[in-house]
Amino acid sequence: MAECKPCMTPMEERLKLTKASTVTKVDAILYRSIVDGLRYLIHTRPDIAFAVGYVSRFMEDPREDHWASMKRLLCYVKGTVDQGIVFPKIGGSRLQLTVFSNADMAGDIDG
Repeated sequence: MAECKPCMTPMEERLKLTKASTVTKVDAILYRSIVDGLRYLIHTRPDIAFAVGYVSRFMEDPREDHWASMKRLLCYVKGTVDQGIVFPKIGGSRLQLTVFSNADMAGDIDG
């Protein structure tokens, strides 16, 4: 992954993965290890939180299609390694945080 081409988004648009995938299995230990590292990274990179949560659903029995999504996420992290979110306090104004949520869980097939 050190030589991967950086991606501009952490996941493909309208990606639909399922636990019932029938493609080839991948090394579950390696998959879990990478997910654990990404979960730690979420503390400073909330922009990858949804994608990490999505790929972590398949830690029990990861397949090639799940692995491909993981690799794309790693390419995104590589391309944005020097980016971060800053919430500056300007003057005496109060910080206001606005949050939005997708009610259908992004069309989760297994949900």
